[in-house]
Amino acid sequence: EENKMPDYKTIWISDIHLGSTACKADELCNFLKQNNCDTLYLVGDIIDGWKLERKWNWPQEHSNVIRRILTKAKRGTKIYYVIGNHDEFFRSWLSDNIFLGEIHFTNSHTYIDTHNRKWLIIHGDQFDQIVKHWKWISILGDMGYSFLLSCNGIIHKLRSLFGFGYWSLSKYIKSKTKQAVNFIYKFEENLSTYAEKKNYYGIICGHIHTPAIKKIGNIVYINDGDWVETCSAVVETFDGKFQLLILDENGEMKIVETFE
Repeated sequence: EENKMPDYKTIWISDIHLGSTACKADELCNFLKQNNCDTLYLVGDIIDGWKLERKWNWPQEHSNVIRRILTKAKRGTKIYYVIGNHDEFFRSWLSDNIFLGEIHFTNSHTYIDTHNRKWLIIHGDQFDQIVKHWKWISILGDMGYSFLLSCNGIIHKLRSLFGFGYWSLSKYIKSKTKQAVNFIYKFEENLSTYAEKKNYYGIICGHIHTPAIKKIGNIVYINDGDWVETCSAVVETFDGKFQLLILDENGEMKIVETFE
C-alpha cells in the first residue's frame, strides 16, 4: 500500500461523528484503506463532542479511523481538518490555520482544482441560523436525530427477518418533512449566495448529511454527505472530474453524480 500511486487527486469526507454509536467507522476505515489521494479534506464534525459530553463512547473502531488518517498523513497525504459545530471545541483551543503534527486545522479553506478554479471548503454550520443563534435547539434536534438513527437499527433487524433490505426512517422523514426540505434548500441557497459574493467557482461542504452535486445559480454546490447514514465521499480525479461516491448495499462505493 505504501508504494501504491494515489487513486485520486483529492478526497472530501465529513460528518463522521466519532464518539457516536451511529458512526460507520468500519465502513470508513475500509474506504480510507482502499482509496489513496494527494490531499484529504476532513470537512467538519469528525469527532462528535456533543455526544461525548453527554455520554462517553469510544470503541476501538473509532480509534482505527484516527489511526488510518494519521497513517495517510505519515505517508505524505496532505490533510486539512475543517472544523464543524460538533467538534467546535477545536475552535476554542486553536487559532485558525494552525498545524497539529501533520494536520492543518482551519475554519475554512480555499481549494484550487485541476482546472485552476477556486472552491470554498467549509463545514457549513456558520450558515445554519439555528446552530448560530439557538444552539440549545440544535442540541435537542441532535438528540431527536439520534433517536431516529437508533430506530433505523431496530427497523433494519425486523425487515431482515422478512428478507427486506435496509431502509432508513431518518432519511425518509428528512426527505418528506416540509420543514426539513425547506431547511436544506435554504442552507444550500445561503452557502451558494455567499460563495458567489466571494467570487468562488463552487463550494464543498457537509453539515446537513445530504450529499449532492448541483448547480445553484452560478455556483457549483457540492455536499460530501456523512458517515452516519449515507456513507459518502466526494473525490476529484486527476483529470479534473468531481465525483460523488455512495456506499451501496453490497459494500462498494458507487459513483452517483459526476461534474466536470
